[in-house]
Amino acid sequence: MDRVIRAVDRKNRRTTGLVGLDLALEGGFPKGTTIAVIGTATNGLDLFAGQFWRGDAETSEEGCYLMLDAEPSEGMTDLRGVGPERVPDLMHGQKVVIDSLSTVILEYGIEEALRLIGRASAFAAETRANVLFLIYNGIHSTEEEIRLLRAVDGVLDLKQTVDGPEVERRMGIFKMKGLDLPHKLVPYNITAEGLELSTTTRVV
Repeated sequence: MDRVIRAVDRKNRRTTGLVGLDLALEGGFPKGTTIAVIGTATNGLDLFAGQFWRGDAETSEEGCYLMLDAEPSEGMTDLRGVGPERVPDLMHGQKVVIDSLSTVILEYGIEEALRLIGRASAFAAETRANVLFLIYNGIHSTEEEIRLLRAVDGVLDLKQTVDGPEVERRMGIFKMKGLDLPHKLVPYNITAEGLELSTTTRVV
């Protein structure tokens, strides 16, 4: 029975782009959900978003990377200066990245950001896509963060601490619709290829 349930569950998952995170989430993100990823410019936030968007050789799913913050890389859609009301109309494919929700909040306010999440949630549910929102840590009020994180289906937090010459990076999976969550932070590294989540640490 367990094998049947796991097989069905995997059909309802989409790879995160990180093998270790897929294992922690029993196959990946639940399809049809919105995910907030919290981090900074130095702890791999944009690298993780790129890995999810590009996928791997085994997946042929398409998506879009909607760049509101900076000069877009090849294949990304330049939405600098575009109002948030237009963003949902430009979503397409199964893997959508919005970089970043922080820009929407700072330029247009929290209510516009919440409206964008609502429309993205409807798009994800209808198409079984996943929409990834990037949120930069430490620049929003506690109230804003609470309202944002309640509105999405999943929350990942990239944490980085420096202890002398050592840099320690850990990922927290604090919310994921329909899933039991790991009870600990999972170590990860930043490599030349992107983020690499530990697959040797036991996740309980």
